[in-house]
Amino acid sequence: MPRWFFASLHGYRMRWLTSDLVAGLMLAAVAIPGQLATARLAGMPPETGLYAFAAGSLAFAAFGANRFMSVQADSTIAPIFAGALASLAVTSPAHYAEQITLLAFMVGLILVVVGLFRAGWLATLLSIPVTVGFLAGISIHIIIGELPTLLGIPEGQGHILLRLVHIVGQLGQTNVYALAIGLGVLSATLVTARISAHIPGALIGLVGAGLAVAVFHLDARGVEMLGALPARLPMLALPGLPDIEELGRLVPLALVIAMVCIMQTAAVAGTFPSDDDKPDNVSRDFTGVGAGSILAGLVGAFPVDSSPPSTAIVHDSGGRSQIASLTAVALMIALMVLASGLTAYVAQAALAGILIYIALRIFRLGEMIRIWRRGGLEILLVAASAALVIVMPIETGMLLAIVLSFMHSLYIVARPYCVELARVPGSTVWWPPGLVEHGEFEPGVVVFAPAAPLNFSNAEHIRTNIEAAVAAKRPPVMLLVIEASGIIDIDYTGSKILQQAFADLKAKGIVVAIARLSEKRARDEADRSGLIEAIGADHVFLSVEDAVRKLGPGSRAAAEQSPP
Repeated sequence: MPRWFFASLHGYRMRWLTSDLVAGLMLAAVAIPGQLATARLAGMPPETGLYAFAAGSLAFAAFGANRFMSVQADSTIAPIFAGALASLAVTSPAHYAEQITLLAFMVGLILVVVGLFRAGWLATLLSIPVTVGFLAGISIHIIIGELPTLLGIPEGQGHILLRLVHIVGQLGQTNVYALAIGLGVLSATLVTARISAHIPGALIGLVGAGLAVAVFHLDARGVEMLGALPARLPMLALPGLPDIEELGRLVPLALVIAMVCIMQTAAVAGTFPSDDDKPDNVSRDFTGVGAGSILAGLVGAFPVDSSPPSTAIVHDSGGRSQIASLTAVALMIALMVLASGLTAYVAQAALAGILIYIALRIFRLGEMIRIWRRGGLEILLVAASAALVIVMPIETGMLLAIVLSFMHSLYIVARPYCVELARVPGSTVWWPPGLVEHGEFEPGVVVFAPAAPLNFSNAEHIRTNIEAAVAAKRPPVMLLVIEASGIIDIDYTGSKILQQAFADLKAKGIVVAIARLSEKRARDEADRSGLIEAIGADHVFLSVEDAVRKLGPGSRAAAEQSPP
């Protein structure tokens, strides 16, 4: 067997089998209700949720690296593509399904390419506040979208806020039986989750709701039912080729969904590594998730993603390999073939209760509170990201949230922290004065520290801060020392702007030096771009104290440069 194929089974020990079978049983008990609910969220037939689970699990077991990761239909990405293609779901359900399967294929191809090119660094492009914000927005979409089913009232159309107004106006028409079923399943799931993650609360709730439907004939009391699943397995088929208009709509959507999959897969791999002693091969995991989406598209399902809660179930239940996920697939196939009629007793309101539970889980209130307490103004990124996803069409809001993350990171680089350093009393260490008591400033010397790479986006800002620090100093500055430990990179534009600033300072009789330019790449670029030449190789020092001692007022070098 090639080393890259079924990686989690290499070196498998038969003594692990019992643990894997138990973990697979737990995974199936948790995943089956969730996959049926997520198919509803995706606007697809319920059996496609089970197809998606089987496709994601089989493909990831074959091509992924992580031993615990569960890949399946996911409630984080389902609202994104369902919302983006909602108009098709109403006007042409068959075409909607075709577009969804094609989208799964496209998302899978993107993830496979990302994996093959080892582009795992893409997972770092979204900050935690932006991620928390857009997940909160998706949570709101799920809750408002499922409230009509939970209440047993007709669904509204249009913008999410209009649908909320419609729900409020229809509250008097609530079906108390549907509401009781939905709240019962939601309560069972919430309570059991607080007791133990190993208790399949959603399944318990579904069984209880099904018994209530059978005993009290609630289907005759206006409670909408899921219906029996087709007792057949899917056939493989290539999705149809899109026209130019469809391609223009699907490509940006596929990129957004792939980005979310990248972020979530990297987080799951980091939380549940195959080996605690070394990082997971996340690029291989991207390839495995991508292969899962491709296979899902081939069997008529929708895009899949790694699942944090299901992966936690496998890990915490003692699973040792992807045999656990394959066991869950076998149990799911047995359900479809032998007991598909049981889903005729599953109420849609019960699935709505499960989805609202999922929405409450991805609304990370605890993380928001931590950001509020420790992240300062970054809480505004949470609010802005959530608002974009709620107010805009969901896929547009997601794109803008990603752009917001990029803009935030660019702002940090473009407006870096810059500070004049002071000497720690009784030492040769120079440190920001706000972090030391009674810091010492050398008369006629400015020690300036820009804490960022020097490039075209921030060079003028750094130059302005240098000039302001020099102008404000009394007595007049005779020596400027750039403490460069924070400069890890230098581009041509940044170097030229700083060279001009140094030339202006030298014209005023101010000596310029640089200290602690420790990053090799920055040193090479400073030399190549002419920055070292502009300063003078003899004005480059290993420490700030050395520069001050040799070039500061009262030094021999300063005396030699002073006019007679």
